[in-house]
Amino acid sequence: MAPNKLPVPFSAIRDARSRIADAAIRSPILRLDAPGAPADIRVKLECLQPIGSFKVRGAANAMALADPARLARGVYTGSAGNMAQGVALAARRLGVPCRVVVPDTAPRTKLDAIARLGATAVPLPFDEWWAVLRDHGHPAEHGYFIHPVSDPAVIAGNGTVGLEIADELPGVRAVVVPYGGGGLSCGIAAAMHRVAPGVPVFAAEVETAAPFAAALGAGRPVEVRHRASFVDGIGSTGVLEEMWPLASSLLAGSVVVSIEQVCAAIRVLAGRARVVAEGAAGAAVAAALRGLPGIGGGPVVAVVSGGNIDPHVFQAIMEGRVPPLAQEGSGP
Repeated sequence: MAPNKLPVPFSAIRDARSRIADAAIRSPILRLDAPGAPADIRVKLECLQPIGSFKVRGAANAMALADPARLARGVYTGSAGNMAQGVALAARRLGVPCRVVVPDTAPRTKLDAIARLGATAVPLPFDEWWAVLRDHGHPAEHGYFIHPVSDPAVIAGNGTVGLEIADELPGVRAVVVPYGGGGLSCGIAAAMHRVAPGVPVFAAEVETAAPFAAALGAGRPVEVRHRASFVDGIGSTGVLEEMWPLASSLLAGSVVVSIEQVCAAIRVLAGRARVVAEGAAGAAVAAALRGLPGIGGGPVVAVVSGGNIDPHVFQAIMEGRVPPLAQEGSGP
């Protein structure tokens, strides 16, 4: 897709960078000490953001651009936890009431964080919750809806991660990003397309729900089986229709990893870098440790998208155990 035809123009990403400067930190990039890795792996630590997730970027940008009159009745989003926290934080700063539609399997850690930020969580069965993202809203909610994935302002805010990667690591060979709905990976890819052309951006998915890999194989979005796991930030039953043209044109492919590989990556991050990562972030590092197709020695940047993991799940992983499936929900 040509730069001037991108749904999210580069100017929107560039402008978002200054707009969110007081809401999001410029997260560091560290070399990951991982002997035997197929490449020189660097990790972009979005887990250090104020809410422990990159979602603060897109949420802050979208809220800053919203018409104040439309915010008067409040704001709401659909999220398994991280976007909920991003919108809730931005709403609190603006003095706007916030509600969050969550899947009823959302982890307690993220639900508690939503409450601490002053927002109200509204749990729904997973399929009904996913319909909120698919349909861009819920008929029972009346506030201003911020889509966690396909809102152009959200994607532009997310794209600022790509600007930082290109600035700090001009020799980067590839970037791998967790794929939940595509808002982060496509935002980063749109930025890299302009500032580091030729650097591929790969999606990382987990085997319990890998809709982008399935869509690439079929040439179109298809429904896939979804099994809930502790990897609660990514995974769904399908690629959102409006995101398919963008994702399929900007992303270099999907690397699907197992739950066991995600656990191993989380242990590597904790043991080698003293970084606590949630499941989605672990998937990106697991993909980098597995090796990206067509990429040599690197450097490869894995985006550690968040660190909001349930303490009991983290303990189990660090003890070498694999948390059982259906323990937590999934989604952007």
